[in-house]
Amino acid sequence: MLQIDKKICFIQLGHFLSQFSLHNNIKKEAVENNDLFYDDFINLIELSQSHNGWFTPEQVYFAIQSWADSLSETNLNQWLAGYDFSNFQPKTVGLILAGNIPLVGFHDFLSVLLSGHKVIVKTSSNDQKLLPFLAKYLITCDARLENYITFTEGKLEHFDAVIATGSNNTARYFEYYFKDKPSIIRKNRNSVAILNGNESHDDLVKLGEDIFRYFGLGCRNVSKLFVPENYDFQLFFQAIYEYKDVIFYEKYSNNYDYNKAVFLMSNFKLLDNEFLTLKEDTSYSSPISSVFYEYYSDLNELQNRLQQDANQIQCIVSNNLIENSIAFGQTQKPNLWDYADNVDTLDFLLNI
Repeated sequence: MLQIDKKICFIQLGHFLSQFSLHNNIKKEAVENNDLFYDDFINLIELSQSHNGWFTPEQVYFAIQSWADSLSETNLNQWLAGYDFSNFQPKTVGLILAGNIPLVGFHDFLSVLLSGHKVIVKTSSNDQKLLPFLAKYLITCDARLENYITFTEGKLEHFDAVIATGSNNTARYFEYYFKDKPSIIRKNRNSVAILNGNESHDDLVKLGEDIFRYFGLGCRNVSKLFVPENYDFQLFFQAIYEYKDVIFYEKYSNNYDYNKAVFLMSNFKLLDNEFLTLKEDTSYSSPISSVFYEYYSDLNELQNRLQQDANQIQCIVSNNLIENSIAFGQTQKPNLWDYADNVDTLDFLLNI
């Protein structure tokens, strides 16, 4: 099966996904296989929160729309153009997926198939429905894909390479278990934002998107702020007030109450707006419903520190205050060529 045939299937999938949004699902007559999948997909979205309490309709629809935007012919062509597929040797690649946000493993799935390999997928117990549904749609677009896609609930076996995503603890297990196989092992990472006090209200509203999308569960969510001495946090709190309704989600609210109580019992000083706590802390990884902050006095020193800690950081957000930072509000809108952990997945797949 040629790459162009698979690419056509993913473009068709993008058209299919483009029909679904939080406030207005619109069935398009030109989309293939709607008669088989459209109604069932709406039902699956509505049931997703019963499978995983964090997968609210709003978050699932956001993930779906993000992939609908990404799976265009233009984006796929731009992404694939920089690679040489001529000396490719097809193999079988195992994927062990995380389940922290909806469809978090879809990029790995897409990369394996478009590189020409077969894929064996072990989904997370927290996200077992969405990707198999989309795989079924792809196979309906071209039955030959059934020979390339396998899902397994048991032990991952009969593979030539592996891409595994998990916590720092599970990564140690993965590194041992897969030590004899080519692998990408992903660990915990967090994203940070650097402020200088000159951000506009709109910038800080967009920063709220980077913090609260997916309830802060993703590695691309901002969990740490770097601010100058005497920074006025009122500007930040005024801007993120738009996200106040997050406290009405029970799982988030429970985390907010619990983590705030733990902080207070430990006599930590907190800044609090009744749905988010800010705590001064040198760590990058804050608990759900909290963001850590730290003061800086010199941007060059801060940049050097972040470079030294690069293996802990996924994204850096700022108004171009340091090199390679991304704009506010963009952390959960990566391009196909924005690789997790800055590890080029396609390059890895073409050289195993």
